[in-house]
Amino acid sequence: MKERLLEVKDLKTYFPVEGGIFKKTTNYVKAVDGVSFDVFKGETLGLVGESGCGKSTTGRTIMRLIEATAGKVIFDGKDIFSLSKKEMLKTRREMQMIFQDPFSSLNPRKMVKEIIGAAFEIHMPRMTKKEREQEVARLLEIVGLNPDYTTRYPHEFSGGQRQRIGIARSLALNPKLIIADEPVSALDVSIQSQVLNLLNKLQKDFSLTYIFIAHDLSVVRHLSDRVGVMYLGKLVELADGDKLYAQPLHPYTKALLSAIPIPEVGVKRERIILKGDVPSPLNPPNGCRFHTRCPYCKSICKEKEPLFKEVSPNHYVSCHLIDN
Repeated sequence: MKERLLEVKDLKTYFPVEGGIFKKTTNYVKAVDGVSFDVFKGETLGLVGESGCGKSTTGRTIMRLIEATAGKVIFDGKDIFSLSKKEMLKTRREMQMIFQDPFSSLNPRKMVKEIIGAAFEIHMPRMTKKEREQEVARLLEIVGLNPDYTTRYPHEFSGGQRQRIGIARSLALNPKLIIADEPVSALDVSIQSQVLNLLNKLQKDFSLTYIFIAHDLSVVRHLSDRVGVMYLGKLVELADGDKLYAQPLHPYTKALLSAIPIPEVGVKRERIILKGDVPSPLNPPNGCRFHTRCPYCKSICKEKEPLFKEVSPNHYVSCHLIDN
């Protein structure tokens, strides 16, 4: 039996929209609207979908960088949303985040030893300055950087090197869970594979658990044990990585996979072109949220929201076409 590390139950994150003279709340952007999944120790769960589908908001809400509107997040047996600020500070030692943009996620006015060492100052105040600097140098070496770079500033590094610094910062306190929010999307293609290989190696070396957020299914495939597909704030499919890529069930997942190029000469995949644009999360459509773009839409899809349920072992999907 796999040991559950994280349990997300019916998570909702709404952002109020204010209007009028008195700035009253007139509507809500339903960025995350009823998402549920588990993450098991030692695995990588990939979350994929188009920009604006709510995957990054899901990650930030789990970290409590954004407060949830409803739902529960149980991390290592603790209800994250019920913790006080002091208790949450302790818990953050065990769950860290790697941010998408390595250029804006590092303070340009601080040296590397200060950026990475801040974690030790907050959580290990008894550690001496010399011990902090030694630990920072060790972390730089672990992520493939020269340990002598501790006195350099972020602008002195390339994008790939900056992301390695961000990874080193996330490792500082020996976390159990790391949420990687599109960690390679801002990097050159030639650098992406290096960073992905590093993340894979670190997971094995330090027994890490990842939530890997990305919009590129081909990138997620190399790292993820299971993959969840999000659309307009909802999880529409969740399955083991190999199974999802071999036998996608939801029409949206099929469309996403059809866009991945096949490297083999002479082998072609039928391209599924989705019509229209993603609806606004301010006013999501009734029924299945994908029905406005689904080539197989039926009348029930417009009227009734499909249940997210298990249709085969460890394969969950939200689609009336599968239910029937």
